[in-house]
Amino acid sequence: MAPPPFFHGGSPPPPPPPSSNPGQYIQQFLSNLLSQRGPSSLPYSEDSKWLIRQHLVTLTESYPSLAPKTALYTHADGRSSTLLQADGTVPILFHSATYNIPVVIWLLEPYPRCAPLVYVNPTRDMVIKRPHSFVDPSGLVSVPYLSNWVYPSSNLVDLARDLARHFARDPPLYSRRPPAPNPNPSFASSNDSVSGRPNQNPNPSFASSNSSVSGRPNPNPNPSFATSNNSPSGWPDPNPNPSFASSGNSVSVRPAIPPRSYPQSPYGSSGRQVGTEDPAEVFKRNAVNKLVESLSSDIGVLRKTREGEMEGVVSVQAALREREERIGRGVREMQGEKEALEQQLQMVSMNTDVLESWLRENGGKVKNVDVDDAFECCDVLSKQMIECTAADLAIEDVVYALDKAVQEGSIAFGQYLRNVRLLSREQFFHRATNSKVRAAQMGAQISSMAARASQLAV
Repeated sequence: MAPPPFFHGGSPPPPPPPSSNPGQYIQQFLSNLLSQRGPSSLPYSEDSKWLIRQHLVTLTESYPSLAPKTALYTHADGRSSTLLQADGTVPILFHSATYNIPVVIWLLEPYPRCAPLVYVNPTRDMVIKRPHSFVDPSGLVSVPYLSNWVYPSSNLVDLARDLARHFARDPPLYSRRPPAPNPNPSFASSNDSVSGRPNQNPNPSFASSNSSVSGRPNPNPNPSFATSNNSPSGWPDPNPNPSFASSGNSVSVRPAIPPRSYPQSPYGSSGRQVGTEDPAEVFKRNAVNKLVESLSSDIGVLRKTREGEMEGVVSVQAALREREERIGRGVREMQGEKEALEQQLQMVSMNTDVLESWLRENGGKVKNVDVDDAFECCDVLSKQMIECTAADLAIEDVVYALDKAVQEGSIAFGQYLRNVRLLSREQFFHRATNSKVRAAQMGAQISSMAARASQLAV
């Protein structure tokens, strides 16, 4: 429930000259207000000021009882700003009679992109009906047109029509009028209707002369009992039957009260006596309402905070689960690598034991072993590879020696060229043979690896 607005005075448009058109004068007033710049300008966006002016002008044309003016509005957070409002009455038709409901329509800063705030503005002798379907105790109106406000199709004229339709269906105000003191006790003792109570005298002529002094219509359904239509309160009597008003003017003991600017609410014409509420009960009820509002707002804020925290916890939980899966995969991979390394370690340990045992057995037997006979080839390709590599390196050494000899002049240059040509041809054949042997060895190694892989797969 939104808090009621606080405003300090207002700035209605000055009264137009007698010769001027009121509509043009209001247009000029709004144009001057909305065209101001600087600190005194109204807090509306520049692209919406023209539309605000049009809304207010059409509203005053359709409902002359609603006048645009400015007033100081205090928001719930303590901010104060000067805003436009439409203050006045909305006419409604209730039980074949016309009544005016006082309202204030506030145009907040985001208007017209958001709906305005509408408050019923009861006078001192009016009370807001409780409970009411679309008006809270503070006077804030919440009709469906406001909740379904759509920019730019929604406007103030349609809003006023919607308010009039809802108010006519369920008026939000009723009159609260304390009983008038009687200056003549003897007269009141003989004429009960003067004190504001219904006349119980069965004599129609006596009731017909004293029914309207109380300022309220007589609830007696007998037409001869309700005679005066000139109620001192100044509120219109919705009874259109002229036979109900006959001779009450001669019995009035008070001067007539001038008419008020806001006619009587439809609930004021029913003639019911509204009792004065106990201030303690009113204070208790307001305190309970305020406490409930405070608790509701605190619970809403706490719920939003907890929802945000829960969303954060859920996201953290999802991230932790993902990390758990990654860590599990990493641990499994590391366990697999550990097992493979352990197998390789066992293999290396076994080979080391074999070599050490061979050295212990054959260490003393080997004597004067030729370097060329120290290594035995395991197959023909390996033997051919060693021979080709040795011949290639030997020819490289011979060519290097010939280069030195030519530089020192120990050999003729022509002889050097012939020897180098012969050695280069031989070295080419050895290198070609070496390449073919390496390719054959690579193919054999790939074949053995494929066969081993197939055995492991089986």
